[in-house]
Amino acid sequence: MGDMAQTEVGTGTGRRVSEARERLLGTAARLFYAEGIHTVGVDRLVAESKVTNATFYRHFRSKDDLVAAYIRSVDQAIRAQIGSLTAADVPTDGILRGIGASLVEQIRSPGYRGCAFLNAAAEFPDPDHPVHRAVVRHRDWFLRTITGLFAEITASQADHAGRHFVMLRDGAMSAGYLGDPVLAGETLLRGIDGLLRIHTARGLDETAAPTPGRAPSPATPVSGIECSPPGG
Repeated sequence: MGDMAQTEVGTGTGRRVSEARERLLGTAARLFYAEGIHTVGVDRLVAESKVTNATFYRHFRSKDDLVAAYIRSVDQAIRAQIGSLTAADVPTDGILRGIGASLVEQIRSPGYRGCAFLNAAAEFPDPDHPVHRAVVRHRDWFLRTITGLFAEITASQADHAGRHFVMLRDGAMSAGYLGDPVLAGETLLRGIDGLLRIHTARGLDETAAPTPGRAPSPATPVSGIECSPPGG
């Protein structure tokens, strides 16, 4: 954050530099998601962000550095959104249904172009590349989070349930872009409902305290649980 202590002319509070960085990141998010990362060059990013080349390289050592920052920004937003939901007084199955419902909203939204993380991984296949590693870190965290939620329902099958949920999510995100987004969303929700019914029953068997007729918790709205940048 040391470079944030300067403005573009070298003095002041850093407000102008911070705004320039945010414009660059916002422009990158919009263009990378809509058109692909490799098709968008630094010259265009600079022009559409209304900054200078010097300002660009003050904040990002290279385009790849900006791409990694873009992926981290989407990751951080999702972590904060799911974190706020898990901290609230919402039943575990309601959290999982809510995440699914929010993914469906995204899949059906205008301009949807698939999952930003999967798209970036396809463009940066080298597992040692910083962008690829940023994608993997997000997916590891997401899997751990979903598995942890299922562990509150069924201890012995949580790993399986978490992996199954993530695979349903990946399939729906891809099918929603390449095929019918309505059908993809419906299939995702049915899959999540089936997972919850199966693993809730197993959880009840584990505790030996069945609750006949237990109604599922409603899907809690989770605005912005998206694997694409805001306004992408």
